[in-house]
Amino acid sequence: MEREIIEIDEELCIGCGNCVPNCHQGALQIIDGKARLISDLMCEGLGACVGHCPTGAMTISRREAEPYDEAQVMEKIISQGPNVIRAHLDHLVQHSQHTYLAQAKKILSERGITVEPTKPSNELHQQTAPENNHADQNKPHQHNHHNHHNHHGGGCPGSMARSFAPAAGGSTGPFTPGIDSPSAQPSAQPSALRQWPVQLHLLNPAAQYFQRADVLLAADCSAYAAGNFHRDFLAGKTLAIACPKLDRNLESYIVKITAMIDESKINTLTVLIMEVPCCGGLLQIARTAVEQASRKIPLKLLVMGLEGEILQEEWV
Repeated sequence: MEREIIEIDEELCIGCGNCVPNCHQGALQIIDGKARLISDLMCEGLGACVGHCPTGAMTISRREAEPYDEAQVMEKIISQGPNVIRAHLDHLVQHSQHTYLAQAKKILSERGITVEPTKPSNELHQQTAPENNHADQNKPHQHNHHNHHNHHGGGCPGSMARSFAPAAGGSTGPFTPGIDSPSAQPSAQPSALRQWPVQLHLLNPAAQYFQRADVLLAADCSAYAAGNFHRDFLAGKTLAIACPKLDRNLESYIVKITAMIDESKINTLTVLIMEVPCCGGLLQIARTAVEQASRKIPLKLLVMGLEGEILQEEWV
């Protein structure tokens, strides 16, 4: 299968930076006066950046989809100089891509190139994955926003990959509508969410939280229909949400799910859709990805009624 990816004509690029905030995956930065694609891994080829380029330096090309290869990416990154190398390393650190980071460092060492990420990977990993520090699990989740995003170079900060432990505990007292503030009350139903982001366009299929995971692919509306969505469907799973009717570039969803199966080696895929006809497209996307993947995994279908009841549950 082909995938789309952004190409940059360095001669046409004037380094205006208009493209950077419009790259929702944070794969673009202005370095040494030019726009640089610092991560093939994160680029979706959606083209949101292209329309903001005043010189036509950015185009979308199509090429056969292949497993992400850090060695090939480093070949291109190294040729662009130490600032681009460091930005790429920082990007891997920020998205908790520790395996690829180790590969990149090994390649640099073999070439005799001394470039280190701005922030040590273990330090940032402790910030973005507090579940690895059991002594701090009950402390509020905090980030140093200045340091954390200083070298991100743009994109939506809300799309930064994060892993965290599901919330523990529940409500300790009654909630009085109109008197108690919802934001001040503990949740009666603890959150089972284990990662961020959750929208499939923003998700990196190679993220650590997909490794050997059980994945729930849920229609956007399902969490609003099911009162116990977290308890009954999300607990113990990594989440991806999508809408087959309103989302664009659905082909990229197939590519991503296929990568989850083959590269992240997810264990199972559960598709939760609503009973409305347009929702069936999400199951078709999942079926196609499973058929195209070289690994075979179990695929479960859950069909939810408009009032949150399960109308159908089967392995397909």
